[in-house]
Amino acid sequence: VYALSGFIRVATGFDIGLSTKCVVIPKEMGMCHKIGYSEMRLPNLMGHTSMAEVILKSTTWQHLVHTDCHPHVRTFLCSLFAPICLDTFIHPCRSMCVAVRDSCTPVLACHGHPWPDSLDCDRFPAGEDMCLASLTKEHKHLHKVLPKPACQACPAVDDFFTHKRVLEVFCDNNFAVKVKLSKKRTVFGDQEYNIECQVEFNTQGLLLPYETQSMIQQWLLINENCTQRMTPTHRPMVYLLVGNIEEGSVLVNQVYRWQRRDSQLNLATQKWRYHKCL
Repeated sequence: VYALSGFIRVATGFDIGLSTKCVVIPKEMGMCHKIGYSEMRLPNLMGHTSMAEVILKSTTWQHLVHTDCHPHVRTFLCSLFAPICLDTFIHPCRSMCVAVRDSCTPVLACHGHPWPDSLDCDRFPAGEDMCLASLTKEHKHLHKVLPKPACQACPAVDDFFTHKRVLEVFCDNNFAVKVKLSKKRTVFGDQEYNIECQVEFNTQGLLLPYETQSMIQQWLLINENCTQRMTPTHRPMVYLLVGNIEEGSVLVNQVYRWQRRDSQLNLATQKWRYHKCL
């Protein structure tokens, strides 16, 4: 849940050295660990003056970082919450803000939040000389652009089915991923999830199993309303998520609860290897 409004007052006119100090990035700010530096300036570029405030406000963004909605979402947010300790503040470039905003706004919208006015990209420098720039065009071409999980209505969980019906559903879709889900509590008392995925099949020839696996993990984080419904207790639950990759979007169309000794699902996944769709 993102309490976003009013989070950022971009610091202008800080007297570096007199007005700010270097402090170690606290352990509670997990999203800003392993980013290449371990100390940050305080006050930061959000105008936060105490570490307690920094920790409280940054944790509302950690979930967005976990969705991996843009390769630079972590860099962008940490440059504001935990700016690197140099002689001057390094702002994110406007191009980086725009790239992160365009990629992550659908994720925020799925949780009922707009991109906040306080993160208006016009606040950041337009040039790319003295600021953190986004991916270069050359770098983009080296990396495969993967389909994005869509924000969607939660498919009903199917408890009663025959293996023949499951095979028909497999034929209408192009991936099936077995997911083990469990809830865990964070130090702040909010919900997070343990998500373990295993690809049962994937007929999208261009995608590798681990890529499909990571896209399903993203889908579960973006569509948290579904994930909540699938984890009513803290006991681990196992599901088979079946879906399609259409026009660059990952859509889950069918969810089966995989119970112990579930012979129909086991039978369907075994027969699938030799099954010929009509």
